[in-house]
Amino acid sequence: MMQFSMPMYPSFVPEKIRPWIHVFFAFCFQMTGIVYGGAISQMMGDHQLMREDVMMILLCGLVGLNLPFPLLFRMKFAFTNRQLLFTAAVVIGICNVLATMVESMPLLCVISFIAGFFKLVGTFECFSTIQLWITPKRDLSIFFPCIFTVVVGNMSLSPWASTWINYYAQDWHAMCWVMAGVMFFNALIMRLLLKDFHFMKPLPFISIDYLGMFLWGALMLEVIFLFNYGEYFNWTDSRDFCLVLAAIPITFVATIHRMMRIRHPYIDSGAWKYKMIILLISVYAVEELIVASPKVLQNAYVGTTLHYGFTSTSRLYIVEWLGTLSGAMFCLFWIKVLRLKYTRLFTIGMACYFVYEAMLYNLVSPGVPLENLYFPAYIRSFGSIIFFAMFTLYTEQYLPFRYAFMGLTMIGLIRTGPLDTIGQAIYSFALRHQMAENAVRGLGYAHDQLFLISLKQIYGMATIFALVVLLLFMLWDIQPVRSTLKRAPNYWRLHKQMRKELKTDERFEAR
Repeated sequence: MMQFSMPMYPSFVPEKIRPWIHVFFAFCFQMTGIVYGGAISQMMGDHQLMREDVMMILLCGLVGLNLPFPLLFRMKFAFTNRQLLFTAAVVIGICNVLATMVESMPLLCVISFIAGFFKLVGTFECFSTIQLWITPKRDLSIFFPCIFTVVVGNMSLSPWASTWINYYAQDWHAMCWVMAGVMFFNALIMRLLLKDFHFMKPLPFISIDYLGMFLWGALMLEVIFLFNYGEYFNWTDSRDFCLVLAAIPITFVATIHRMMRIRHPYIDSGAWKYKMIILLISVYAVEELIVASPKVLQNAYVGTTLHYGFTSTSRLYIVEWLGTLSGAMFCLFWIKVLRLKYTRLFTIGMACYFVYEAMLYNLVSPGVPLENLYFPAYIRSFGSIIFFAMFTLYTEQYLPFRYAFMGLTMIGLIRTGPLDTIGQAIYSFALRHQMAENAVRGLGYAHDQLFLISLKQIYGMATIFALVVLLLFMLWDIQPVRSTLKRAPNYWRLHKQMRKELKTDERFEAR
């Protein structure tokens, strides 16, 4: 068994705190962005943007966050830990500074994309460096729940922090300046404490399909644009909507053509030959359709009917964070202590979503105390961390490692981009349609009452849908790929394999 060490630190840094410094770096990386949950309304007012514009900026960051997976090990083997972390911290810091100065929405989308790209680079470099510290046996069933406590947990902590920082500073730029300061401070620590250390012979950073990466990103952004702006443009009534709709088949054909024709495509066509990828994407689609309801229905209910402000609803973020921690610990307990089938956790996660939908269906009424929403928020985040960890684990288990990170990009791009946007678009359209239908039926209610009735009807449909999916999960016992979970690959062997593959490239031979 390979012994854990961190030779990139000088001798005066105690060995026991070295991995914790990297955990701190990863935590800071995951807190960053240029659109923060607690500042969306202020950003809209300051830049005179629509909510759809701000969401597009945010979603560009999510595409950037999921796009670089196939590059991560290539970057790790080409550059040092210090170079990657320092560059990621400086670039994200600059992006946060630019976000306070730039008012152009397209430029903000580009900045958000770049920030998301380096956010993943920095986070991966931190966790891949301390992998043997987290699990000396390279056990992925331990590794993924641990890292997702930071990744998913900070999805709640970041908007909570931005809400209170903006509240006290009375300026939405405050969170950007704070995170820029944190990133530049981290870059200073990295520059002073870390040293350039190659734990193996560097691989040249060549044979990268940058055009393929651009095409995959463009395809996802086009789909996101359609469903993000669909309600605003009234779908096909808009010329812009129709132009993007016509561009999607062209981009898709160009992407597939390049994937099939070049030697080192960004996403290898072989990854699509595994039927489990299509199955996982389908399950992701169902899960995302259910979990999208809080982003539309709950937010509309809490803000429009209950009239709770940002500082009040920020308590829900802390509850969600606690649910994330509890869910990750439950995953570890289920797999390592009870030693039960890890795929059965899918059913438990779906049961959590069903409980959330059912509770909201019964809670929707005027004058509900915010405390009544604590448990639904907790149980939903509890189920969310289970799906994040188990889907990633199942992808790693099923696909050969050559395709595993490509699979993460394929699923991540589709899930956090188009599927997330499609789910929200469906709920927005359903709510608007249901309100119009109730109004046409001549119900003698005021607008607020019509909204509550429509909201309750949509939650009822979502509850029935979640129950049907839960029953399917219970009847369809998903079998594990293998009786024993495979371990994470040894970096030395992976380096040797990549070097062997690159030897077929003429540019590599020239070096």
